[in-house]
Amino acid sequence: MSSAFSPAKIIRTDAEALAVAREVAALLAPEASARDRERRKPVAELDLLSARGLLALTVPPLHGGPGVTAETLAQVFQILAAADPAVAQLPQSHFVFVNALREDGTDEQKRFFYAEVLAGSRLGNAQAERGSASALDLKTRLRRDPEAPDAFLLEGTKHYTTGALFADWLPVAAIDHAGRLVLAYVRRETPGVEVQDDWNALGQRATYSGTAHFRNVSVPAGHVVEHWKLFSRPATFHAFAQLLHAAIDVGIAQNALADAVAAVRARKRPRLGAPVARPTEDPLLLHRLGQLHAKFHAAEALLLRAARAIDAAGSRPTASVAAHAAVLVGEAKAYAEDVSVEIASELFALIGTSAADESLNLDRHWRNARVHTVHDANPWRYHAAGNWFLNGVAPEKPARRLADDTPPDPVTAAQSEFI
Repeated sequence: MSSAFSPAKIIRTDAEALAVAREVAALLAPEASARDRERRKPVAELDLLSARGLLALTVPPLHGGPGVTAETLAQVFQILAAADPAVAQLPQSHFVFVNALREDGTDEQKRFFYAEVLAGSRLGNAQAERGSASALDLKTRLRRDPEAPDAFLLEGTKHYTTGALFADWLPVAAIDHAGRLVLAYVRRETPGVEVQDDWNALGQRATYSGTAHFRNVSVPAGHVVEHWKLFSRPATFHAFAQLLHAAIDVGIAQNALADAVAAVRARKRPRLGAPVARPTEDPLLLHRLGQLHAKFHAAEALLLRAARAIDAAGSRPTASVAAHAAVLVGEAKAYAEDVSVEIASELFALIGTSAADESLNLDRHWRNARVHTVHDANPWRYHAAGNWFLNGVAPEKPARRLADDTPPDPVTAAQSEFI
């Protein structure tokens, strides 16, 4: 575990979590634009999240954490994303794999990894691969170590490994010797692990979501979570993961809208053609700002509605309850994507030509929204919602599997990949 922030603060309540998030966001915001422009590695910023206890929010009370609600966590992510969406995205997978321990970890695994998280350790992300017929196909394998009966050997390459470069542990999705999906929790400094600094996207630059190689990596049997069990029962695991992405999009929209309002207020003259003395009196501008605020508030409300559905579902929901929660999260995510891109683009029309001044770096809002929202195929979320409300068809679960040469059904694969 990292030692730069020992001991880490332990947050006790949901209210404290929100208060700490606001304090941390105030520290993140001043340098957010510079971090984006200069592609700075946000090491100090992530250490701040660890030190202030924000990464242990979902550790259950039984294991010494606050166990905050999904609603509170969504608000925390929105608060952080409104300050710096790249820093906010970095721990998204961290919380997903803390949740994976709750879902399928053994008691011993929970005790060990929850203690790590409470001490400030970070979990990264090593899931996605390239070059297969579907994004759900995996080539990464976890095989028994012939020389160590209580260990396995991990082999594979991962892409879009958000958070891995700065993590203490990397949960790696792999197919085990029995053809089942597992998560191998690997220390980043383990021999054979190579996390590359090769992220070069136009937005979310400070996420460093690059490539990771795992070459004959030894994994103790006790660090392998039997993730395949999750897919045999109803759960809100994947909806929870997408809820945090939706919160990031809402935060981006909030940040962009705030910058647009501040810039309009600072303008000295109205847009050409407006029969008013000041920009703040322009009726067309006021109309458009009102529209965008209404859309932002709708996105925020959908986010909280979806979060409450996850909380209401509990730890062992029925199939119908889990499906309904997934649909509500899908609605929130789809709408937040649309709104964040629209506001980040429209701010240029509201402010005028001066907004294009590169020194202002206002384009970072659109770049961040655009890059983060192509993480998913947004139309399939609306499709899944329509199919549920009209036909009662539940969204597919994104079950990863061993890669083969059989082309997947395009509709099923698309739904499964992005729910």
